[in-house]
Amino acid sequence: MKELGRVQLSDPAALLPTGFWDAVAVWLERPQVANKRLCGVCTEARGTASRPRAQTEKGPRQGPGSGLEGHDVGEPGEASPVGDPGLGPMADCKGDISAVDLDALWDQVSQNLVQDSPEMLAFLSGSAFDSQPETPQKLDLVLRTIIPKASPHCRFTEPKKELVVQDVTNGSVTFLPLEADDKGNLEVKMSNVYQLQLHHSGREWFISVLIFCPERWHSDGVVYPKPAWLGEELLSKLARWAVESRKSEFKSTLSLVSILRYSRMYQELKEKYRDMVKVWPEVTDPEKFVYEDVAIATYLLILWEEERVERGVTTKQSFVDLGCGNGLLVHILSNEGHPGRGIDIRRRKIWDMYGPQTQLEEVSITPSDKTLFPGVDWLIGNHSDELTPWIPVIAARSSYTCRFFVLPCCFFDFAGRYCRRQSRKTQYREYLDFVLEVGLSCGFHMQEDCLRIPSTKRVCLIGKSRTYLPSAEVWMDEQRTRYLHSRQGHPQSPPGEGYAPSGPQAATHDADHQDRQRTFSAGAECMPDSLAAEGGAAPAPGPWMPGFCPREKVEHVKNCAALPRDFIDQVVLQVANLLLDGKTLNAGSSEDGSQKTWNEGGSLSLAEVAAELNPETLQRLKRECGGLQTLLRNSHQVFEVLNGRVHIRDWRRELQRKKPPEAKRSLPAEVFKTRICWFFTHHPDGCVLPASCCPFAHGPEELRLSQTSKKQRQAP
Repeated sequence: MKELGRVQLSDPAALLPTGFWDAVAVWLERPQVANKRLCGVCTEARGTASRPRAQTEKGPRQGPGSGLEGHDVGEPGEASPVGDPGLGPMADCKGDISAVDLDALWDQVSQNLVQDSPEMLAFLSGSAFDSQPETPQKLDLVLRTIIPKASPHCRFTEPKKELVVQDVTNGSVTFLPLEADDKGNLEVKMSNVYQLQLHHSGREWFISVLIFCPERWHSDGVVYPKPAWLGEELLSKLARWAVESRKSEFKSTLSLVSILRYSRMYQELKEKYRDMVKVWPEVTDPEKFVYEDVAIATYLLILWEEERVERGVTTKQSFVDLGCGNGLLVHILSNEGHPGRGIDIRRRKIWDMYGPQTQLEEVSITPSDKTLFPGVDWLIGNHSDELTPWIPVIAARSSYTCRFFVLPCCFFDFAGRYCRRQSRKTQYREYLDFVLEVGLSCGFHMQEDCLRIPSTKRVCLIGKSRTYLPSAEVWMDEQRTRYLHSRQGHPQSPPGEGYAPSGPQAATHDADHQDRQRTFSAGAECMPDSLAAEGGAAPAPGPWMPGFCPREKVEHVKNCAALPRDFIDQVVLQVANLLLDGKTLNAGSSEDGSQKTWNEGGSLSLAEVAAELNPETLQRLKRECGGLQTLLRNSHQVFEVLNGRVHIRDWRRELQRKKPPEAKRSLPAEVFKTRICWFFTHHPDGCVLPASCCPFAHGPEELRLSQTSKKQRQAP
């Protein structure tokens, strides 16, 4: 046994020992957070067992302490399977293990430890090995499969099974790798056993990592990392997680699909469509958008594949992507055999590259009885903006069998921007809850999952089935209509970022939301047929909500770049004067930059700067995305904006940095000296750099024509 590392914990919030088990849960359920070479894990079974005891008799043990006497779920003597066998994430993980009973597995492992490996038993049990308490102490067992990330650079490492033994009483968790013998029976791989321990001494807490047999440890660099990694990287992450009080508001990633299937298919599709990065004609980042759409397509393909298995059909699902944008998701799904099309109000350059098999339509959508899709299996809303809350409604009214997948991004209500009402939640979580509420109100059983994509908005919402019978459709649509009418009175422009109703208003809103969830989650299956056939008419012709306004066909640039040059220059000068105010100014600067002092000014918060600008200027900036901060960041030659404070940029420090932190990380040769140096012209002390070092022109005589201007002039 060897201790690989030990870390002392600072616990001012008194989160330990609970925080330790929260950190263990992250490593147990989401090891890919720490080990980037893993795709994830599949938890196959959980149970509770008695601690094994040293015994002299041979053969199977009887009575107390003979194995699993009780479990969290299931009948005595049975393991607790996670999920529905054969469905969801279990499908690809179970394989041969589906016949293995966790009870029998632990009984076999504990017998072998007692009879053949007392050293391992002592390592597993710690100081409690020799104790014989009247009431047998319990251990929590988890049987999991670790799934490596598929990679084209190395041979795919097969998933590995592991039995995790958590001893809450002694504050330890032991990881026992399992491997199959010649007969296919699972046994512990003694060489790669390790343990995490929580120690408490006086007022101090420690976490340590121990390895059972360091001289026999075999590292494959993926599932079994090097011992040094366990003692340094993993230990430091566990120590940080253990004292963090933050709780995730969201589901674990890929909780509704097979992680193993996802890993393999994602790598296949990534290789298949990676050339799109090289020919991407849009101004957006190709790697982000290509690989994000590949990941979303992978998720949908596996979700639909598992749905076909559940329904016992082979025909691939049809789809319509509302607000399809660049259309790459439509292109991938169509290429993979799913009939479908994409609709967006604005055509993109890349559409012409896909070919005729990818159906993309340039159409404006206003939710009404004319925008239904009765023959379509799935509606998709991938960052669909103002259509996001409408997609459950359109799916519900298209047909009883229509399902939907939506990945919310920007916060829109049915007409206009979504207004915050719950300051206790993050804005993102509140908006997701709103879309969940819409789905429930439309009669869907709602599911939530978190995708593995390079975006901060990763939570998707899925409506696969209804909470009511087809015979109740007329009644249900009346409820949808009432719900839409109830949303018409909501303000469309939030009074403030932190606005939330208080007192009776907030209580009423929360109660209404909870009542609606209970009503529609319970479903309308028990409704009498007579009531289902009564009342409610089809939605009236025309738009379902008069206030809905689709986005404009022409996308307006709102990043301050389209503002008049003289307006931008005026704001820049005014802010620079504010920062330089009250400083002792030098008479001038020497051309070699050797002045003794150079006025670098002070710093002001964005709020302090805004307070000094006139109302007309502020109003004009508010119409731009990001407002004042965006304008100052765009003026990166003059300003540096860090942590909400504005500073004058000192180019001496910029040239010393290996990686400057903001937009102008490096100036390519073709833009060198193509703009006048602002400091040379406007700063009281001139430029801090000599002309030979400054990337900007010190006077008109140094100006060079940019390559872009040359090309424009040479164009016919």
